[in-house]
Amino acid sequence: MSEFSRLVDLRQLVLEPLNLEATEAECAALARRFDLVAVLRLTAEVTIAQDRNKILAKGRLKADIVQSCAISGEDLPVRIAEPLNLRFVPAGVERRPDEEVELALDDLDEIEFGGTSIDLGEALAQSMALAIDPFAEGPDADRVRREVGLLDEGSAGPFAALAKLTKPN
Repeated sequence: MSEFSRLVDLRQLVLEPLNLEATEAECAALARRFDLVAVLRLTAEVTIAQDRNKILAKGRLKADIVQSCAISGEDLPVRIAEPLNLRFVPAGVERRPDEEVELALDDLDEIEFGGTSIDLGEALAQSMALAIDPFAEGPDADRVRREVGLLDEGSAGPFAALAKLTKPN
């Protein structure tokens, strides 16, 4: 079972946008799942429509998280605001193992479902996870790099050492 499950019965679709919000316990569970310091808030407003056998979910995801700086390990608060454009497709479309499949940009956000419901909450949790920068750096990242010898005083980024090699002495 998903930490943030919100099942939507496809037999009872409504035209009004759905407002979803994770509880405090769900936020804590999502933080553990995605190895974050904290998920403070996860909300979304989503409109659902049916297009033949596909279900389209469009809207906006918002989250406030705390993750660790990739360099210093310090807590780094991050605000996520992402557009959502998900397409749920029926599971079980069989393809031959040797069949070549070309994916268009629109095909990348397809989520398979079975039965008469979709788990919109799980799709939102995964969308939040994809929006997290795994290499996010806090304000003390350069100080920590200098302390451990990864950054010289006066260098201007990761390619500064290469730039020195191209300059004549």
